[in-house]
Amino acid sequence: MDDLGERTEAPTPKALATAREKGQVPKSQDLSGAVLMLGGVIALMVLAPMIGEMFERILRTMLDGDISVDQLSTASIKATSMLAMYEVFRVMLPVLLIVMVVAYASQFMQVGFLISADPIMPKFSKLSPIGGIKRIYGKKGLAKAIINTLKLTLLIIVSILVIRSQIDTISTLPMLTALMATTAILRMVVMIAFILIVILLMLAVIDYIFQRWQHMQENKMTKQQVKDERRTMEGDPQLKGKRMQMAREIIMQQMAHQVPQADVIVTNPTHFSVAIKYDSEGMGAPKVTVKGADLMAFRIRQIARNHNIPIVERPPLARALYWGVKAGQEISAEHYEAVAELLAYVYRLGGKAHKKKNQLETVTHIQSQ
Repeated sequence: MDDLGERTEAPTPKALATAREKGQVPKSQDLSGAVLMLGGVIALMVLAPMIGEMFERILRTMLDGDISVDQLSTASIKATSMLAMYEVFRVMLPVLLIVMVVAYASQFMQVGFLISADPIMPKFSKLSPIGGIKRIYGKKGLAKAIINTLKLTLLIIVSILVIRSQIDTISTLPMLTALMATTAILRMVVMIAFILIVILLMLAVIDYIFQRWQHMQENKMTKQQVKDERRTMEGDPQLKGKRMQMAREIIMQQMAHQVPQADVIVTNPTHFSVAIKYDSEGMGAPKVTVKGADLMAFRIRQIARNHNIPIVERPPLARALYWGVKAGQEISAEHYEAVAELLAYVYRLGGKAHKKKNQLETVTHIQSQ
């Protein structure tokens, strides 16, 4: 039952972002391991000649020297060991650097840039022996153990088959020089590694898809959680409705006050209504006192009719004023001529002789500027 908290809803972007902040992201350790192995093998292939030469120098120093067993001393053994360590470090350092870069890249490809301290914070549930036993021997732990065992078995079988196919090469190793033997061994290791990596990558892709699916399942939400989140982000619908109602009432009050004072209402004729007022004594140019679209436009026309305010259809002018002039602002110069003509027309219809004379002269003056 949804009321009892059954998680049936897909996680919202906010829920997934919250999980990400806690370090809970879909990630496949198998994919990271496979990519890491691939990087290591590529590094070994690139540096194979250098590694072969390194082993040859070490073996030659240890086996082909003129020092007899009786002449061996602590100093000579120490010098040989230091040389070997230096050679290994010099050759393996680029390999380690490449592996580190590949390891970071594999993580970045899966989860992007993410820094979260939550996973490493001490939690009692992680320290609980009972919780640990449940994680190991629970359904997830048991399934993971079975899958890992099957993967390991598959890799061992493949490795044995590859090694058996190279038995002739292995049998000739004692007859080769140190450099040739080292190179042959490295080639076999790389070949085996590549075959295993291909298998691991295929299994890792499947695991990554499963991890993403499991992540979405674990973060599913109840219907109530979705409602609560929406209420938190958008506000309580009832309060939001009340605020919108109050805003509409305020606009209506402004319209009821501004429209009766307008000189003319210019319309689209149905979609837009714009109230224009001009007073030569207090205004530099005609002003848009109030404007509206659709229902608001209808309400403006309704109030205008109740107060005998002229309503004139001028679709291009109505659209231009609605989109180009804010309520309470004077019109721009590009609309002077059209508005002057409109006011002159209205004044003639209304027979406002004294008002017409003063205002029309001012509007005509505006038009000529």
